[in-house]
Amino acid sequence: MLRKSNHSARRPAVITGVLLLAGLVTGLLSVVPVIDRADYLVNAPTNENQVLTGAFFQLFMVVGYVGIPIGLYPILSKHNKGLALGSVAFGIIAGVFIIMGVIILLLLLTVSHEFAKVGTLNGTYVQTLGGLLREGRDLVNHVATTLAFVLAMFLFTCIFYQTKIIPRWLSVSGLIGSALSISASLLFMIRFIGLDTTYMMLNMPIAFQQLVLAIWLITKGFNRAQQDFVSN
Repeated sequence: MLRKSNHSARRPAVITGVLLLAGLVTGLLSVVPVIDRADYLVNAPTNENQVLTGAFFQLFMVVGYVGIPIGLYPILSKHNKGLALGSVAFGIIAGVFIIMGVIILLLLLTVSHEFAKVGTLNGTYVQTLGGLLREGRDLVNHVATTLAFVLAMFLFTCIFYQTKIIPRWLSVSGLIGSALSISASLLFMIRFIGLDTTYMMLNMPIAFQQLVLAIWLITKGFNRAQQDFVSN
């Protein structure tokens, strides 16, 4: 019975760790450099596979962003149902915004094909539309999606901190990293910073914490001292 209890408690930890890693990997693979270039309308059609690949991996991010708080809910709701439910809600919201980002990315590809047909001289309206779509994509990806998922992480990390089912230092680093990432999105939203070095540096701590947390959950699971909380 004890072995079965330990196994049932370890499974959600491993699944969460795998989903965290999947979210990091798919996030890196969803980057589409050609869309971020100034001449994206010219080069996107000739780099269509890059755009479609990025869209595929971005869509796959939904699994991790939504799956992590949902997978943790049965465990964490036993300690703080409100925070656990809020984490699930923000995770689902993040998933919806990811899908919106994918749709905008595919629309940008369509607009670039239209630009190739009409040419530079007759493509002013296409350039305007493309600029608006790219601006919208940046806001969806780097403000709406990031804020929603980081808030989901912040809420379940608060429960981690309270229950000590992972080491306190790991919870504290997650709370600090979440605060920095939220700051980065808000500063970008008000145009105080761009998608530059400052933005990346503010998001590095939470990305590193996700990596460490994922490895910890996969290799060690939840703290044995709190096994009674996880199992009951």
